[in-house]
Amino acid sequence: MMKKTLIALAVLAVSGAAMAQSSVTLYGIADVAVVKDKGESAYMKSGGMSTSRWGLKGSEDLGGGLKANFNFEQGVNLTTGAASGFTRQANVGVSGAFGVVKLGKTWTAYDDVAGATDPVFDSLLSPMGIAPSYQNYTSNPNSGVYYSSPSFGGFSGAFATSFKDASADDLRVTSFNVAYEGGPVYVALGHQQEATSSADTVKFTRLNASYDLGAAKILAGFGDVKDVAQDITVGVDVPLGGALVLSTGFTQVRPDVGDNGNSFAVGVNYALSKRTNVYTGFRKDNDAAVSSFGGVESRFALGLRHTF
Repeated sequence: MMKKTLIALAVLAVSGAAMAQSSVTLYGIADVAVVKDKGESAYMKSGGMSTSRWGLKGSEDLGGGLKANFNFEQGVNLTTGAASGFTRQANVGVSGAFGVVKLGKTWTAYDDVAGATDPVFDSLLSPMGIAPSYQNYTSNPNSGVYYSSPSFGGFSGAFATSFKDASADDLRVTSFNVAYEGGPVYVALGHQQEATSSADTVKFTRLNASYDLGAAKILAGFGDVKDVAQDITVGVDVPLGGALVLSTGFTQVRPDVGDNGNSFAVGVNYALSKRTNVYTGFRKDNDAAVSSFGGVESRFALGLRHTF
């Protein structure tokens, strides 16, 4: 009897040690905004600043600095309660001193940097809402492989590709980024190619940068979709004391054919706590932006966002 008890205690001890080396985290964002576009009735939009979502992520310590990781993430529409499958992320991988590897459905290396310096909080009020290099790329293809390096003196990089599957969708996406982040400076270059058997390869490139002056953060970006259009964005984030931040920006799209599209926006974000904020603002697009780049003549929005 004593022997069986000792064996049971040993098993529990080993199980407890294994559990101590593993972790699972539930996380999410609930974000909804009331929006008024010129000429349209007011409506409610889920994900005004960040896509509403919930997810599970976890890791297991394999020893020697090596970890096994997983991430499942599902988008949720707060206006209807509808949820997709785990179509945002569904991947498994490993990480260590060499960097991070992910296998499955994951964000591309281009997506890592695409909205990094987006004025007006990377929201539906952002002037970059008209930029083809920001709006029209595939952000998380199926059957992906992703690698990101550790930081070397502020420099880092990432590479991602996807496999064609057996379905009619034979899209293959390949991307990379290189970035520097140190002190007040951030600079990142991203490139992505999307190829199918039935169409020409589409090539996206973005160069983003920011500089934090303390009293304000300067934002800038340049985008190119080969043989389609180029876009330029400038903006500034200004802390107004306490929990209030003002952000404003301008984007111009210069298509290979047609008139330039312009968008100007201004917004404010107020942090009610570390996890909850309220935001509002205004955006104005010109006629070419509306007719050719999915813009809106004018837009007001007021939103509430909570993270957990």
